[in-house]
Amino acid sequence: MDELHGTAAKSDPQKELAARLRLLQELSGLGVRALARDAGLSSSSLSRYLGGQTVPPWPAVIALCRLVKRDPRPLRPLWERSSSPLPAPPKSSRQGRPKPRNDLPRDVPDFTGREAELAAVLAAVESHRVVAVDGMAGVGKTCLAMHAAHRLAADYPDAQLYVDLHGFTEGREPLDPDSALRMLLGALDVPSEKVPREGVEQLAACWRSELASRRVVVVIDNAADADQVRPLLPGAGPSVALVTSRNRLIGLDEVPPVSLDVLSERESAELLARASGEPSGPEGRLARDPDSAAEVLRLCGHLPLALRLAAARLRHRPGWTVGILVERLAEGASEFDTAFAMSVRQLDRSQARLFRMLGLLPGGSFDAYLAAALADVPLRSAREMLEDLVDAHLVQESTAGRYRLHDLVHQHARRAGTELDAPAERQRALGRFLDYYVHAAAAADAAMPFLSPGRPASAGRPPTALPHFTDKNAAFAWLVSEYENLVAAFETADAVGADAHVCELPRFLRAYFARRCGTTHLNVLFERSLAAAERLGDPLQLADAYSDLGFARYNAGRMAEAEAAYEAAQTRLSQAGDFGSEAELALRRGYLKWDEGYVEEPLELFRLAGKLYEQADSPTGTASAAASEAWAMLQLGHREEAAQRAREVLAVPHADPAWPPALTARITLGVAVADDEPEAAAEHLNRALALSREDGHLNNEAWCLNCLGVALRRMGRHEEALTSHRQAFALLEELFEDHWKIRFLNSYAETCRLAGLPDEALRLHRQALDLAPQLGYRHEEALAHEGVAILLAEKDPSAAAEHRAAGQAILRDFQPGVR
Repeated sequence: MDELHGTAAKSDPQKELAARLRLLQELSGLGVRALARDAGLSSSSLSRYLGGQTVPPWPAVIALCRLVKRDPRPLRPLWERSSSPLPAPPKSSRQGRPKPRNDLPRDVPDFTGREAELAAVLAAVESHRVVAVDGMAGVGKTCLAMHAAHRLAADYPDAQLYVDLHGFTEGREPLDPDSALRMLLGALDVPSEKVPREGVEQLAACWRSELASRRVVVVIDNAADADQVRPLLPGAGPSVALVTSRNRLIGLDEVPPVSLDVLSERESAELLARASGEPSGPEGRLARDPDSAAEVLRLCGHLPLALRLAAARLRHRPGWTVGILVERLAEGASEFDTAFAMSVRQLDRSQARLFRMLGLLPGGSFDAYLAAALADVPLRSAREMLEDLVDAHLVQESTAGRYRLHDLVHQHARRAGTELDAPAERQRALGRFLDYYVHAAAAADAAMPFLSPGRPASAGRPPTALPHFTDKNAAFAWLVSEYENLVAAFETADAVGADAHVCELPRFLRAYFARRCGTTHLNVLFERSLAAAERLGDPLQLADAYSDLGFARYNAGRMAEAEAAYEAAQTRLSQAGDFGSEAELALRRGYLKWDEGYVEEPLELFRLAGKLYEQADSPTGTASAAASEAWAMLQLGHREEAAQRAREVLAVPHADPAWPPALTARITLGVAVADDEPEAAAEHLNRALALSREDGHLNNEAWCLNCLGVALRRMGRHEEALTSHRQAFALLEELFEDHWKIRFLNSYAETCRLAGLPDEALRLHRQALDLAPQLGYRHEEALAHEGVAILLAEKDPSAAAEHRAAGQAILRDFQPGVR
């Protein structure tokens, strides 16, 4: 199947697509008629697709790929060039970054030697596209991999990524492949709708599929073993990976190893001179005392990290001789301890205290805001101390404004803190670490648009300084960069019994997870949050935890579990008396009831939510409820009332035009006025579509396209309507999300029927009949029965009557007035 994923011909993508489809036919071993039958296509249409006369719709490509058990997504770019649909959303829109992602830590300016090893790494990348660098701690594995990655960056312009697997980081578990893959897919800005909800194999397949059409270089640092690395390796395609580990990764037979030893005598001497800033001529201190210089190299064990630590002391102590440096180094117990202990002794009291506290961190990168909170010092002081620690080579500035500790340095900082700081002081610092992430996440969440606003953070004490987020893109970028630390903070809070933090932190990650990571992880976080709330015993915390868990269950399509969680939340809220939480729960229950098939009850719940938000003095919450009410009224056929309510929502001022209530209102208004004001309807819906694309939310884009199709159908513009529906379903097929597809199948089928495509309409309604009972969407099931009944009325009246009766029976369960 590698031929299917190769580079498409730019001259004639339609012919190239036809050639790929013919390869699929060869793999199937079927003739045209048999293949068409099994794929649900007409044989004449399939012949045109295979011959290159016609570009197939995307669902047809998916059907052919699935018949031979192949992933269709690598064919998507070629299909897009062949069919020229509407432009795809900018891949960097979620972070607001025009340039591809570059996460590589800085290349060290004094990289020295390693000519043979560097050549071996580059040769392995050229031949195998993957290389594994192994060697003892402090020998320079990451430094070599990073230097090579920077050399390769120009040839891999789509992204330069870095992930630390923490295989040997003291105080934390190695990063599991599931979390690592989600971080890497997020770094590629893959929408959450495309990321599989569960399963390492599925995530790895998605990762390989994304890399297959891009030129990306990935540094996979600090791996514990082959099993941790294997799912992260690229598959077919041009992307490359550089892996580092203290162990030889024996299990990766296909990956060539490059093993590092300590530096040679010549390389060690050159690195010491460059890192210390000593002149190369005879006037330098190293040249004047060659015996002492040689002893420095020996005491440092020719390890690059130890040499840089020693060189930093020489650079910042112009009055020292090399002999004094040797005396200080001789006080250590090992090659690394000698240089490390000497460097730490040069710190003043406040610098040394901050350094020890950094050992409490879980091992990822951090910024000055966290350092200030951890040490309980002003932000300016934290920045100055971090600069001093960077100068001492105890802290690395991986990118501008972000810092990290080498594993060996982290280990020593952690042990020094245990030996020198009182347990109570370390406990207070750990508490400030947890407080910081709850309050910083709350600040980022407040800058992200969500359906309804939550309460401010109350766990712990707010830090003196928090990052300032100018807009949702800045907030989202911070959440992306801090994701690993946020999860580590949650795990730490859970481990030490900080239940208030465990309760609150997931609430401030809802908007982030909705845009990036899907629902699986959020369900797990809220399950543990609920357990913490039960331990606290506070009725409001417990009610919110049940409500949040229900919302996560609902978004995962687990309707019955969502209903049970909402009922538990409602019981607790009656004791708490919090209007805001009651309003949020009413809104959520309204969504669930609508999808389950109820009609009047959701409308009542949306109206109740609006009243409760008014009592809670929450204008944005009131607007969210009003937008939902307008949409429900539209579905019930009350177009004038829906349009009026939608206009009221759009009149509410908000800085973000893609704010969810405004987007819902704009779509509602566009569909509601399609009959009477077609030009205005098209303007509203196209504006909503543009905003959804700019925001990077593919589900919302599909929703806008489908509603545009409905509006165009009602204007009598059937061909344009069909195009819009097809584009919506092309997106949904790409996302593999039946949970969203069921919402649009019946409206698409109705457009097909009115456009003179009864067979296509019947197929879509029957697809809805298959999906709706599985997902619990009873209302859509009833609509599908009615649609089938209309289509079969003339040629099979008996079957039509059966479908109509089945649909009405469903409606009677939810709408008592229906006969």
